Amino acid sequence: MSEQKAIATPKRTKEILEKYGFSFKKSLGQNFLIDVNILQNIIQHANISEEINAIEVGPGIGALTEQLAIAAHKVAAFEIDGRLVPILKDTLSSYSNVRIINEDILKADIASLWQGYFQDDRPVKVVANLPYYITTRILMHLLMSQLPFSSITAMMQKEVAERMAAHENTKDYGSLSIAIQYYTVASVKMTVPTTVFIPQPRVDSAVLHLEKRQQPPVDLRDESFFFEIVQASFQQRRKTLRNNLNRHFKGKLSKEQVEAGFQHTAIDGTRRGESLSMQEFADIANYFYQQINNIPPS
Repeated sequence: MSEQKAIATPKRTKEILEKYGFSFKKSLGQNFLIDVNILQNIIQHANISEEINAIEVGPGIGALTEQLAIAAHKVAAFEIDGRLVPILKDTLSSYSNVRIINEDILKADIASLWQGYFQDDRPVKVVANLPYYITTRILMHLLMSQLPFSSITAMMQKEVAERMAAHENTKDYGSLSIAIQYYTVASVKMTVPTTVFIPQPRVDSAVLHLEKRQQPPVDLRDESFFFEIVQASFQQRRKTLRNNLNRHFKGKLSKEQVEAGFQHTAIDGTRRGESLSMQEFADIANYFYQQINNIPPS
């Protein structure tokens, strides 16, 4: 398909919006892409081919959906805004391998797609231009869903993408970095300027690629307790690990017991959360889980 006919051009996008009298809803964080090259780069970074089935979140008027339909075997696109469904059925009418689903991705029965629509053993990848206000919630929902997709490639606010891919001893590293990287290998693939969107967002965007891990990078006694410790360690970023964990365990463990944890794991309590690797967080979490639950050391 030539670039002139593609949905993702300023002229074609304007024509579609005018034809349907579509107005953007700020509450849904709608920003439509108008650059085909950007979209094709996203497809490349996601490694989409005819041997791949794709799930899209927030197709808008179908700019990315169209490029996915060209490259992938089948595409299922979840759109929460019912006003966009007739537009999508129009703009994507020439593609028989696309299904538009007018549902909230956070509430949808995505698992049924595997049996009812994809019906094969091809890998499933998620590709999306995510609304800024709900990016983290959607990604964590998908990562914790146990669905067998192999990767997520998503456009999002640049600052959030950098936080998700950050490593220890950097200003962007925090509990979000650890949560995302517990489930995936994260990498920022490209920065996207405001000028390739209608309407233009106030900040730059970035494309983040998340390759799903076959198994977690650390062994844990209890997953939810691990994330609890991580959150507590970043509760006040400028405070030491000792201060944050004493506060967290107040009424459960004494200061002496917390100190014993630092000695047992050989982690200096004067360090800040941003300096700890995921393995160090796992060591601390596993130790304190045993203490809290009175489990003898193995």
